[in-house]
Amino acid sequence: MNQLVINSYDEFATYLGKNLGASEWLEVSQDRINMFADATLDHQWIHVDVERAKAESPYKSTIAHGYLTLSLLPKMWNEIIKVNNLKMMVNYGMDKMRFGKPVLSGSRVRLVTDLAAIENLRGICKAQISFKIEIEGERKPALEGLATFLYYFE
Repeated sequence: MNQLVINSYDEFATYLGKNLGASEWLEVSQDRINMFADATLDHQWIHVDVERAKAESPYKSTIAHGYLTLSLLPKMWNEIIKVNNLKMMVNYGMDKMRFGKPVLSGSRVRLVTDLAAIENLRGICKAQISFKIEIEGERKPALEGLATFLYYFE
């Protein structure tokens, strides 16, 4: 994996409309799903009851919470890009987010990104990242949308 290294707003802006890269594949294990259920107090059987899911779910498996899939974005984003010379970075919001396909327990996912828009707001870099969280072996993504980050360069 080749991590993109950015040192300034001007350097970041050269990637406008371009693919920024993809993260490594990450397994979404049942243990990860169970820990997320505990953290969010969302213990719906479709996520945590393996035997019931095998018998009653249309997927014949437990599935990850949609918000668990979304919560993996920062980890995978940091595999794609390293931004130097920062005071801080802030998650500014999400737009046009859609859950396309459930992530079955044991599946592997990765993040694929493009720089959709970028602007300089009085020294603050506002970057809009078009993203897809893909499921290995599946055509339809688990999640796609537009993430906006604010980068405060030194």
